[in-house]
Amino acid sequence: MKKLDLTKQEKEIVEHALDHWQASNLLDVDKVEELKQSIEEKGFEWKTLARYAFWVALVSLIFSVLSLFADDAMVRFVEKFYETPNIVFCLFFAGVAVGFYVLGFRNKEKYPEKTFSNETLMLAGSFATAACIGFLGQVLDRTTSHYTLLFLLSIAIYAVLSVKLHSKLIWVFTLVALGIWFATETAYHSNWGFKFWGMNYPLRFTLFGILLTTFAVWGQKRIHVLQPFQSTSYVVGLLYTMIALWCLSIFGNYSSFDAWTQVRQYHILYWGILAIALSLGLALYGMRTKDNVSRDIGFVFFILNLYTRFVEYLWDNINRTIFFLLLAVSFWFVGRWAEKVWSKGQSSER
Repeated sequence: MKKLDLTKQEKEIVEHALDHWQASNLLDVDKVEELKQSIEEKGFEWKTLARYAFWVALVSLIFSVLSLFADDAMVRFVEKFYETPNIVFCLFFAGVAVGFYVLGFRNKEKYPEKTFSNETLMLAGSFATAACIGFLGQVLDRTTSHYTLLFLLSIAIYAVLSVKLHSKLIWVFTLVALGIWFATETAYHSNWGFKFWGMNYPLRFTLFGILLTTFAVWGQKRIHVLQPFQSTSYVVGLLYTMIALWCLSIFGNYSSFDAWTQVRQYHILYWGILAIALSLGLALYGMRTKDNVSRDIGFVFFILNLYTRFVEYLWDNINRTIFFLLLAVSFWFVGRWAEKVWSKGQSSER
């Protein structure tokens, strides 16, 4: 019988579960031993190595492209293309994108287990699509600053590709493009000012994130073709919301940097309280409903908001020695609290 390969941590969890079922008389001793013999510990995390290798490959590719423009010989070579029409570059990147998508789709059909190599091809195709749309903007929209229609086009392209290719990575590009479209559309209708309907960018994106999260929870599951991407939309929506709200707690709803520098931080304390309350509520909700995503994001931003307020109100008002001593003590209490929560979870499983 072929054995199931598990990491050391996964093997310990499975064995702990089997022992629990044996103690609860759900499985007899012989069956438990038989099941334990069917699992073995992995010798090396090749999947993790593959993930990091592909990430390094993508980063290296980006640096390679940047290095081209730092090389004098390459700069002189590229200068020869300055007079090349933008439509040529647009068509070139369109062809590159199609090539990567075709390769990615074929690999996914032929080698579905090669997750990282397939997603890398999709990612490269997504970058090429963005370049194609950028040059298309130069071709079609030379005299105006209204680029939002191009972002809508990119959203449509990414959405269709993510559904057709069943790629969550491309769906992330769809949601990022949606955020860029929202930013540019609201900026365009406010004559490229910092405020739209009395809201600056952090406040706008806080509401945008809430709407996206709401759609992911209640709307997306009703659309059959988008159901596989519900969890992705949920995570991205929460990140939009919490990052924007954290920025709002620092900068407030001011229309310029100069206006913000003229006020004291306690004048916008209510945004900080809201950020802390929302992140704490999200963490508690996640703990109660066993939603690890909500719990982790809520806990991270709860700590981030607490320490942001700590630095804002104490950095210029107390001695540095006392500041760092309070910081150390507070982190010790956070560690103790986390340890108690973890211990409580372990004891409840026994």
